[in-house]
Amino acid sequence: MMGGEAAAATANGSKAAMGGKIMGPTNPMVTPLLTDLYQYTMAYAYWKAGKHLDRAVFDLYFRKNPFGGEYTVFAGLEECIHFVANFKLSDDEISFLRSVMPTCEEGFFEYLKGVNCSDVEVYSIPEGSVVFPKVPLIRIEGPVAVVQLLETPFVNLVNYASLVTTNAARHRYVSGKAKVLLEFGLRRAQGPDGGISASKYCYIGGFDATSNVLAGKLFGIPLRGTHSHAFVSSYMSADEIPDKTLRSSDGSKTCDDFFNLALSWLRKIQSVSSFHGLFGETNQSELAAFTSYALAFPNNFLALVDTYDVMRSGLPNFCAVALALHSLGYKASGIRLDSGDLAYLSIEARNFFNVIEKEFGVAHFGKMVITASNDLNEETIDALNKQGHEVDAFGIGTYLVTCYSQAALGCVFKLVEINDQPRIKLSEDVTKVSIPCKKRIFRLYGKEGYPLVDLMTGEDEPTPKEGERILCRHPFVESKRAYVVAQRVEELLKCYWPGRSNEPREELPSLNKIRDRCIKQLEKMRQDHMRRLNPTPYKVSVSAKLYDFIHYLWLNEAPVGELQ
Repeated sequence: MMGGEAAAATANGSKAAMGGKIMGPTNPMVTPLLTDLYQYTMAYAYWKAGKHLDRAVFDLYFRKNPFGGEYTVFAGLEECIHFVANFKLSDDEISFLRSVMPTCEEGFFEYLKGVNCSDVEVYSIPEGSVVFPKVPLIRIEGPVAVVQLLETPFVNLVNYASLVTTNAARHRYVSGKAKVLLEFGLRRAQGPDGGISASKYCYIGGFDATSNVLAGKLFGIPLRGTHSHAFVSSYMSADEIPDKTLRSSDGSKTCDDFFNLALSWLRKIQSVSSFHGLFGETNQSELAAFTSYALAFPNNFLALVDTYDVMRSGLPNFCAVALALHSLGYKASGIRLDSGDLAYLSIEARNFFNVIEKEFGVAHFGKMVITASNDLNEETIDALNKQGHEVDAFGIGTYLVTCYSQAALGCVFKLVEINDQPRIKLSEDVTKVSIPCKKRIFRLYGKEGYPLVDLMTGEDEPTPKEGERILCRHPFVESKRAYVVAQRVEELLKCYWPGRSNEPREELPSLNKIRDRCIKQLEKMRQDHMRRLNPTPYKVSVSAKLYDFIHYLWLNEAPVGELQ
């Protein structure tokens, strides 16, 4: 690598080639020191041996789909490119490395001063794509010592991002397109960065909004939220509302005592024959809390109705306040259920709203939004669907953002070529055997428009053609092979950081475009690949030529045993 001003100029040139200023990583802790010590000890050993400039190619991929499913959604690319664009060790960081690597020669630290990613190339599948095991998500080329320093940060930035995006996509799939999904996980996330990342990547995975205010500011994600049980239980009586006046929505009149207006509507609700015996006196402090909240947000009144009793207090109190708002020209938003039998309570709430609409002639009152929360996950939503329910929106937190059912995606970063020589990593566990050499990745589509197979070929092989009979082989199982006649061929790896190459580079899309891509990609998948139980595995193959080369290299590199 170059040093000093020349290196800085080249780094700036790479930024310019990317289309102007490149932002830094979202988290300021994502620096060249956010890595494992062995990356620096290897870099020193490469430098000491004079190998640090050897041209290396690494693949970042994963070995198994998460959550018992047969697909994954790739995310985290944008943060990786931001990291590459800003990769530069500060004097303070180099001083720290001196202190933890005291036996290393000073020349190594002088070398580190000039290290940047101006000679690194990054090729990737577009962020938001549906991806599968063994297929390289990102291919990184460059001086081996530098690319080695990118390994841990890249794996870190892709692993959780892809895992939580996939989790969000699975929740979207089981909920259905029509339901609103709200990410409520900040308080349960693994630290601040876990919370911010979850909000961003759940949005990509198909969620509609987040409760996370900082994520709304950073990424422009829609924000949603109402109040907690504490707000309701903090009120003792209507005397705690100092100003009960509310002007009508058109400003034509003023209600001097909005609490009494809500109370009068409550009496009318109690007189409805359909509700006889359902409830007596509701909790008046709850009514006061609802009234106070409605006075604060008359245009967006959504109440948490289970603090005391949903059917005997929460629902009638909510409806009384909602009708009072309606009489002044406002429209309440709905309710949130956070405990109890959500299927039963949502159905009863819908029936309650329908009776109100019929008895008092309030148009669309029966369509009031019902939101459910309370530690929901993929399984409970599936169970609600099977029971039948009237929930319009799901607020999901703990199980979503912590990826409770799977701790990690298990991304790996493997050397596949150095100085134009293919390399392979062998293992007694065949799933851990790497696929050598620089590769191209193609997605082959069938006549119905669905993807049929992802095909890996050597870089120098011809591009598969539409209508051509292509032999696709399992990388390691000799008997698994099939001819595919593709109706459409899509090349997946694109250049996102060209380094010194003349490759045209892809623009980093906006968050909403990544989200749109994710949603459209999922819609293109066959339903048997998507189902929760016993999904059909998607086929990942190699060309016949690459298959032969893998096994030639395997036999060539594997030690030969000797029996005595």
